[in-house]
Amino acid sequence: MRDLTGDADALRRLHHGPVPLLLANVWDAAGAHMVQELGYPAVATSSGAVAASLGYDDGEAMPAEVAFAAVERVARAVDVPVTADIEAGYGLDPVTLVDCLLHAGAAGCNLEDTDHADPGALVPAETQAERVRAVVEAGRARGIDLVVNARIDVHLLGVGEPHTRLAEMVRRGRLYLDAGATCVFPIGVSDEGTIAALVEELGGPVNVFLRPGVPTLRALADMGVARISVGSTLYRSAVRAARATAEELLAEHAGIRR
Repeated sequence: MRDLTGDADALRRLHHGPVPLLLANVWDAAGAHMVQELGYPAVATSSGAVAASLGYDDGEAMPAEVAFAAVERVARAVDVPVTADIEAGYGLDPVTLVDCLLHAGAAGCNLEDTDHADPGALVPAETQAERVRAVVEAGRARGIDLVVNARIDVHLLGVGEPHTRLAEMVRRGRLYLDAGATCVFPIGVSDEGTIAALVEELGGPVNVFLRPGVPTLRALADMGVARISVGSTLYRSAVRAARATAEELLAEHAGIRR
């Protein structure tokens, strides 16, 4: 049995360390084992990578039981804390959602504010904050202070006029932190000025998605970013490498003449 209380406490401390928490998001047990072996202090899943590897589209097209089964396989493969990308929660009520997380062996989760019932829209900020609060309270009722990374999808979905998005991300982030989120994740933000403003104005841990165009790890650390993740980057790299090998084999095979 995992010590999920200890896992959650350790995972939370990693958001307040001398350097940002760096997460190399995985999708299966082999990747989780590799990441732990390399020395990463925690393992995170990527919902996009999990879905793609199992033949589903991203965006809650994957059934909840499939998603949590993948998280369980990852958690069984490692000893370090696991945080699960569970999209917007697959329509589960907070208590059921927390029960699924804990059964799978996760001490934390990403919880996004996209409204999957209304493509391109966000859940109202106050409604999402109450959902975050309910998830946190459900975890505490079971003796686990879950580490909720509350994703803010304003920039990702292009909600509102560009000049209004920073203020809306700050508004949502403060609500989510006040509701008990450990960290907030304004996904897709890449420019240094906006990232620095979010860190300063939110006053709590901020997660940045590392991708081309985003400042370097050192620059993010200097700005005070608490958590850095890579989403489905490792999965896409693995698929590209596998495709290249398969193409080389096929080309060689095509040249065989009997």
